[in-house]
Amino acid sequence: MAKHEYGADQIQVLEGLEAVRKRPGMYIGSTGPRGLHHLVYEVVDNSIDEALAGNCSEIYISINPDGSVTVKDDGRGIPVEVHPKTGLSTLETVLTVLHAGGKFGGGGYKVSGGLHGVGVSVVNALSDWLIAEVSRDGKVYRQKYKRGVPTGKLEVVSESSKKSGTSITFMPDASIFDEIEFKYETLEYRFRELSFLNKVIKIEFEDKREGQEKSKTFHYTGGLVEYIKYLNRTKTPIHDQIIYVDKIANDCTIELALQYTDAYTENIYSFANNINTHEGGVHLSGFKAALTKCVNDYARRNNILKEKDPNLSGEDIREGLTAIVSVKLPDPQFEGQTKTKLGNTFMRGLVDSIANEEIGAFLEENPSVAKLVIEKCLRAQRAREAAKKARDLTRRKNALEFTSLPGKLADCSEKSPEKSEIFLVEGDSAGGSAKSGRDRNIQAILPLRGKILNVEKSRLDKILSSDEIKNMITAFGCGIGEDFDPDKLRYHKIVIMTDADVDGAHIRTLLLTFFFRYMRPLIEGGYVYAAQPPLFKVKKGKKEYYAFSDNELSSLLDEVGRQGADVSRYKGLGEMNAEQLWETTMDPESRTLLQVTIDDAIMADEIFSMLMGDKVAPRRDFIEANAKYVTNLDI
Repeated sequence: MAKHEYGADQIQVLEGLEAVRKRPGMYIGSTGPRGLHHLVYEVVDNSIDEALAGNCSEIYISINPDGSVTVKDDGRGIPVEVHPKTGLSTLETVLTVLHAGGKFGGGGYKVSGGLHGVGVSVVNALSDWLIAEVSRDGKVYRQKYKRGVPTGKLEVVSESSKKSGTSITFMPDASIFDEIEFKYETLEYRFRELSFLNKVIKIEFEDKREGQEKSKTFHYTGGLVEYIKYLNRTKTPIHDQIIYVDKIANDCTIELALQYTDAYTENIYSFANNINTHEGGVHLSGFKAALTKCVNDYARRNNILKEKDPNLSGEDIREGLTAIVSVKLPDPQFEGQTKTKLGNTFMRGLVDSIANEEIGAFLEENPSVAKLVIEKCLRAQRAREAAKKARDLTRRKNALEFTSLPGKLADCSEKSPEKSEIFLVEGDSAGGSAKSGRDRNIQAILPLRGKILNVEKSRLDKILSSDEIKNMITAFGCGIGEDFDPDKLRYHKIVIMTDADVDGAHIRTLLLTFFFRYMRPLIEGGYVYAAQPPLFKVKKGKKEYYAFSDNELSSLLDEVGRQGADVSRYKGLGEMNAEQLWETTMDPESRTLLQVTIDDAIMADEIFSMLMGDKVAPRRDFIEANAKYVTNLDI
């Protein structure tokens, strides 16, 4: 066998933007919808940074009729003079050189979200074409690019321009992305968020695509106060006044807003330089520590907590809280390019001292609000102690009893979690077919009786008294809430298998609400799936076919011929025999599973609060807005 030579010619050097086109996922996370929309955010973030520097007040974004995107601002305009280091115009340098930008120090930007200077050059590299227009010094300059490479020199297209600013129009490269169709709702959500976080900015967003024409303007002068109102529109606040803090210290801006609701879960979101720090960081730790101290100190001073009473825990104090922690600081240190955790250690002390002072002052000045908050915290404490007793009792029982797994569970013989999967099946009849049809080696079946408890309206102590929920917790083996341990999870695929009707969709939503609120790592780890049973069976002669949607049915009938074809609609899984259920829904070789993911926790929280909470009006608005998309409705 000939030895492969390994010399200098085997070492590839990717120059300029080649590296980005070769490994796009390294720069934008993925080539799916998330990465596609990230391109727009990268360009918009540059305009936001201009606004934070005090040089921009309006940003205009449009999805154009051809599917390209334009981002236009009234900032200073990217410089056009020749860059001393590259010998190219500064505009071309910014668009074609990785790690070229105004955010590394040097006075261009005090505060920015972009750190690495990869933003707009990456967008250029991953676009089929891009047109950059700069209005500066009374002239309008333009340059065109094809897949990151300039197609001509920078040219002056107009000698008179009263305004300054930058306009970037780009078309994503269809050979890189899975699809290049932008979703209006996804972009709208991010622009609304940016507008809440930066009250000085007005963002106009327009969709010009045929049949999809719509536009919105975002301008929230109330900033985070309006953001809290927006987040709590599907909840019931226990006090009207929103606690708001806006302070500048050590060249940093610390902005906090919080309000308590009658919900049982906490929703605290943190941002650093407009970037959603999903994993939190030092600013979030500082805020939590300050809030816990403030509430306990107030309760002690006012004799609500007696000498012998234990302190309220952070968890008790944060029950039902909706809060935003937004900091803006020079040279932020994020852990990783994904920028999901802030690491500047001094921010913890800074946020802690400011939050402590301001929240403490608010409680003193508003004793009626303070009383409502502390009463809620005390109720949470009592419920937590009750839940702890229920958990301890469950643990003791399991330690004493040999049959710790629920009786209804038909377990698999495989002991390795990576190879094992559990199906949560609606009702005993479907459970019977699933048990008979499954692969006993790797597939476990847990039938659920009826609809599980709506956890959105219940505390943990009540949740733990529900048999169906207890069975799931015991079967999974990984605990719940603060006791959750993903390493103890017994199955790495948890498959929700419900009927393709309204009741089935309701059960699926109830289960997802439970996982999101109390076992979120299951979703974040990619362990939760939804089965996709067929909607139709087509019988033609001796052959049987299955269709999973109306479109698929139409295509199938065109293929096999409509004449003599017998079409039946499945009402539920119980109608299928074991063989059919295996063939269509459970066989790893042929089934379709949808993995449940969280792209945005804030959006997910809103949806669950709206669908499963007490407030009817937001739910009615949602139904009215989305009714046109409903298919397969059983009437």
